[in-house]
This record gives sequence, C-alpha cells and structure tokens, in this order.
Amino acid sequence: MAEIALASTQRRCAKKARGAIEIAFCCRVLVRVEGMPYQFRKHYTRDQARALLPQIRNWLTELEQLRGRLRKQEKRVATLMRPGVDVGGQAANTWVRLLVQTRDVLRQFQTREIFIKDIDRGLVDFPAIIGGKEVFLCWEKDEDDIEFWHDLDTGYAGREPL
Repeated sequence: MAEIALASTQRRCAKKARGAIEIAFCCRVLVRVEGMPYQFRKHYTRDQARALLPQIRNWLTELEQLRGRLRKQEKRVATLMRPGVDVGGQAANTWVRLLVQTRDVLRQFQTREIFIKDIDRGLVDFPAIIGGKEVFLCWEKDEDDIEFWHDLDTGYAGREPL
C-alpha cells in the first residue's frame, strides 16, 4: 500500500527574471511504496512516456511560439514603462494573456510530473523506476525515441542508454 507524506506545502512563486515573470508551482511529495521512499508520485514506463511524445512535441512547439510572442510583447510594454504613462490597455492585456497561455502549457507538464530541463533544447525528463531505483527517462525533441535514462542527481551528463 502506498503512503504519501507531504514534505512541504504547495505554494505559488513568482519572480522577475530577465525581464519576464516566471511562475512556478512548487510541491515536493514523498511516496512510500512497500517501505521504499520515492520522490515522485507518477512513474512512467518507456511505452507510457513514448506514447506522450507527440503531445509533448506539440507543447514544446507551443512554448517556443509563446516565448517569441512574449518577448515581442514585453518590448512593447517596456516602452510604455515611463513615468506618467498608463501601462494598461491592449498591450498589458495581451502580455497577461500570453503569460496565462504559457502557464497553461507548463501546467500540462506539471500535472503529469514531466520535467522540462532545457526549453531551448526540448530536454524533458520522465520519472521512472528501473531495477527498483527511481530515475529519469531522458528525451530531447530532436530524438526519435526515448533511448536514455539517468539518475535523479546526475542529469544529462549521466545519461545511459536503455
């Protein structure tokens, strides 16, 4: 039977980074299955992760497009950020809508416990169990299939073939 322990409360964090607002949802949960602690609730088999690749490719493409549109809109909003100028209106509304759309796409990854490690490369990790050990299945958008895994703490440099 699985036992779930909440290691910290869920919180929403917003911070300004490189002229953009990053929104992150932070929650760490430990799941204990038959006495063995796991960091993640969801674990993917290779076939389960593979089945999600078409949708993940679409989400990554959408994120790339949204980032480009956000950069352009942030420049527009930045020109309005002078004393005595109303920043509201269409420019601000468009910027907020783009932020919400970006958050919605990122939430698709979050709710599935799929981790974007590098958005430019399309580097994505799926929690998995291999040989009783919790690891990540590792995939990049230019790869045809999920062919690598790595330990939770080694990252891309520790990739091993499946």
